[in-house]
Amino acid sequence: MATKRLARQLGLIRRKSITPASENLGRSKSKQLYDYLIVIDFESTCWNDGKHHNNQEIIEFPAVLLNTSTGEIESEFHAYVQPQEHPVLSEFCMELTGIKQAQIDEGVPLKICLSQFCKWIHKIQQEKKIVFTPGVSDPSTSEVKLCAFVTWSDWDLGVCLEYECKRKQLLKPVFLNSWIDLRATYKLFYRRKPKGLSGALQEVGIEFSGREHSGLDDSRNTALLAWKMIRDGCLMKITRCLKQEHLLNAE
Repeated sequence: MATKRLARQLGLIRRKSITPASENLGRSKSKQLYDYLIVIDFESTCWNDGKHHNNQEIIEFPAVLLNTSTGEIESEFHAYVQPQEHPVLSEFCMELTGIKQAQIDEGVPLKICLSQFCKWIHKIQQEKKIVFTPGVSDPSTSEVKLCAFVTWSDWDLGVCLEYECKRKQLLKPVFLNSWIDLRATYKLFYRRKPKGLSGALQEVGIEFSGREHSGLDDSRNTALLAWKMIRDGCLMKITRCLKQEHLLNAE
């Protein structure tokens, strides 16, 4: 013990840098409000030309279904999306995301992608008896499984999809109007600001798996982080709920 104490004083042993703001750490994980979490992490058109671009478009639409009791990813959705406003990707965008022009050329417009995504949602709802109910304060005791969406920050659902649907007059699924911002939840729970998704994973002892800025890999890693937080005693709650939308359904 004296050797460890001396080593700490000399800076040879690093103290643990994060302490969860919860008394549940090290105990069995608390009962979650949601039986399932669906993690989404879009990739969009982007540039580094110094100009201010307001009309980013989704080019990769991934989602992974996480079981909050087992930590298993039980289902995945993935699609490449054709941007309509800027159909040619910038070199910067291709380098950052690893997405090739040919992949989005063979993709589908956002309207069709949303339809495909809704079919996937309907399928897992039927298979697993999943329902979306944002205003939950107590764990479900019925056979119905409660589910919520998770993103890393509010950008994906609060900015990117929100404004692209408005610009293109697309009907956005109402269940995408509420979600858990895992970045904000992480900051509150561990009482420190994360340095990006990869940095947040590192801080809790998890190495990022796959390619950063690949939407599907980012989604899988965000799910890993959510599961780690659940095991540390974090109760996942909705952090953002948009008001009634005024979106038109494009014919």
